[in-house]
Amino acid sequence: MLFTLGVNHKSAPVGIRERVVFSPDRMDEALTGLIRSTPVEEAAILSTCNRTEIYFRSEAHQPTDRVLHWLADFHRLKPGEIQPYIYRHSEAEAVKHLLRVACGLDSLVLGEPQILGQLKGSYQSAGAAGTLGRQLGRLFQHAFSVAKNVRTSTAIGSSPVSVAFAAVSLARQIWGDMKPLTALMIGAGETIELAARHLHSNQIGRIIVANRTVERAKTLASEFDAEVITLSEIPARLAEADILISSTASPLPILGKGAVERALKARKRRPMFMVDIAVPRDIEPEVGSLDNVFLYTVDDLEEVIQENLQSRREAARQAEEIIDSQVSTFMGWLRAQSAVSTICAFRDKAHTVQLEVLEKANQMVAAGKSPEEALSFLAHTLTNKLLHDPCHTMNEAAREGRLELVDAAHALFKLPSPTDKPHS
Repeated sequence: MLFTLGVNHKSAPVGIRERVVFSPDRMDEALTGLIRSTPVEEAAILSTCNRTEIYFRSEAHQPTDRVLHWLADFHRLKPGEIQPYIYRHSEAEAVKHLLRVACGLDSLVLGEPQILGQLKGSYQSAGAAGTLGRQLGRLFQHAFSVAKNVRTSTAIGSSPVSVAFAAVSLARQIWGDMKPLTALMIGAGETIELAARHLHSNQIGRIIVANRTVERAKTLASEFDAEVITLSEIPARLAEADILISSTASPLPILGKGAVERALKARKRRPMFMVDIAVPRDIEPEVGSLDNVFLYTVDDLEEVIQENLQSRREAARQAEEIIDSQVSTFMGWLRAQSAVSTICAFRDKAHTVQLEVLEKANQMVAAGKSPEEALSFLAHTLTNKLLHDPCHTMNEAAREGRLELVDAAHALFKLPSPTDKPHS
């Protein structure tokens, strides 16, 4: 059976989500540990600022309890600390959940495309760790296909709405004209790149990119004529920032209250607008208590985002219809897998009978029998051998009152109903 277990922006606040994040450098360890420590045969983990989800296959009884305990142990938590925020899905509901996630229908920003790339990263990580088997692998590929279908056949992605877009929209509402402003971008990932792109299109005066890896920051900065600094230079340059957007993978805050207080003093109390998109948070929450600081987290952006969603809602309804249909398609494939071994065994048996009878027919021809006689023998004997076991089993089933097997044979062999009369 297939399962999903996780937390997201709807079920848990950022303070909980940041405690169960899987860093990229520990993903392989997590996946192999999950397989080793629980009755899970296949697994993949998706971990972003808005969600941590474990997709897995298991034939054990109630495996989600074991997986929940593993999740808590891995992050040095007690299961009771995260239990109230956890959701669980199984079989068709688990399939539907993954398809909705892939299409951006479960995102903070309805229809946002970044989640699909993050899912593909999860798929690749699970493949590299050796934890992706036939069923889960097929489910992810199906999800990618459905997401592409939804993108091309609906208007779900027609409006430029994302966490990055919402952050810049809010900055524009607060500041108005952006030409005189300086933006400090901390990090160099996809969300920061999107935010920088939106700032650039809004004619921001200057962009500074701070990142642990300078080379990665230079690649991003070259697109927007931005200046590059290291993370250690932030305190000295912080006072220049009218707008600050941060999204790194740091496990600890990189910007504290003291540094911001000194920057505000140097700015002569001119306001600073900050958006902390990271989970765990990059900016200490106490910074938000300072006068002249407008600090927003990903949770705070939801109200801004709602204002930009109307054009996507009809598209989302169309997408839900597509997903419902595709859930049925995948579940049909999944149910068919249980018959694969039986079909293969049946074909192998028929092939063995075919070879035996063909060999005897060839011997008849070699012994001087006519081809017509050999063909008649081949047809008669092959038919009798193939039909003997099914006919015998149906006869025994009828004697024992197991008429459901006889009814199944009608469907299996596409036989006419006993009441049907042959046409004259």
